[in-house]
Amino acid sequence: MKLRNALLTSALAMVAITGPALAQSQGDWTLGVGVGYLHPKSDNGTVAGTELNVGNDTRPIFTAEYFVRDNLGVELLAATPFEHDLSLSGVGKIGSTKHLPPTLSLNYHFPTQSKFTPYVGAGINYTIFFDEDSALGDLSIENSWGLALQAGVDYQISDAGSMRLNVRWFDIDSDVKLDGTKIGKAEIDPWLVGLTYVHRF
Repeated sequence: MKLRNALLTSALAMVAITGPALAQSQGDWTLGVGVGYLHPKSDNGTVAGTELNVGNDTRPIFTAEYFVRDNLGVELLAATPFEHDLSLSGVGKIGSTKHLPPTLSLNYHFPTQSKFTPYVGAGINYTIFFDEDSALGDLSIENSWGLALQAGVDYQISDAGSMRLNVRWFDIDSDVKLDGTKIGKAEIDPWLVGLTYVHRF
């Protein structure tokens, strides 16, 4: 929670550094292509009475955003499937899973007169798990809904293009089942650090 608050405070502080307004207009839209590093929190819940650990992964990410008002955009995040090793403390790797993280957010872009445009956003994430593989048996992780928060900054590199650095946090808590029986809950709650090229149309 402290790190989340610090990220949002940093984005707000950048407004004072970058100066007064330069609006992003209603009706504009952007497409983004980049790479994202997904890092689940360190304590991922308990499965079968043992601490679960979910591995990191890096994958291509994609965004599309439409500005419904000046500086206010609705954004959809997509990605190629993230793949994670699953391990239990004292046991080691027990399998793996893949997931897709479609996320819909409402973003506010702080207007500036510089090449830097910070922004913050909040929305909802639907996490879809699939291709679970485990030597223990038929392992499954339930899909989940959760809150998503983000903060980032765009740096303009051309009239229509910017590089974006951002950090997202997702609330992902999912039931874990083995052969149809619930054996625990995965509390993944990952951070996603993204570097993206964003093109405005």
